[in-house]
Amino acid sequence: MAGRIKLAVFVSGNGTNCENIIRFFRLSEKVECALVVSNKADAYALVRAQSLDVPTAVVPKADLARPDFLLPLLAQHDIKFIALAGFLPIIPDYLIEAFPRRILNLHPALLPKYGGKGMWGHHVHEAVKAAGETETGITVHYVSSVCDGGEIVAQIHTPVSVDDTPQDIALKVHALEMKHYPEVILQVIERTFE
Repeated sequence: MAGRIKLAVFVSGNGTNCENIIRFFRLSEKVECALVVSNKADAYALVRAQSLDVPTAVVPKADLARPDFLLPLLAQHDIKFIALAGFLPIIPDYLIEAFPRRILNLHPALLPKYGGKGMWGHHVHEAVKAAGETETGITVHYVSSVCDGGEIVAQIHTPVSVDDTPQDIALKVHALEMKHYPEVILQVIERTFE
């Protein structure tokens, strides 16, 4: 790996995972978090990124659909890899083709269960609770043209007790995300660019 690989993080919301990723790679000799992209101008993740001196860009849904807008933006920052961290829009096919096996998504359940359209955030944890699952976890997978259908890179499990509320499940899953997602991103980047 010559030089630091430039990583972009795509976000839609509060950005705790985004901030965690930025902090994880701050002192890395291999990876630099070089850009944070959000589809929402009011996403608090943008504030977090700016406070850590990471450039940000707002890419509304209409611009996300335009290769002539997004690809030059990513090229301008020399982006070689993308990590989704709570990014809600579907990734367009042109971006998947431009970054083959170089876009990772974090899903808050053990895919293929509780994945697909509408399965994000609290919706996932409520479904896990309603189904009486005894475990849940996180899945890191490559982004493909099928929502939550890309090849699975890593899964980390956590038990669910009968007393756990959807909020309790969310806290357990978030703890896994914070601990493991940056490490998995690093491992995949190392394999991709070795």
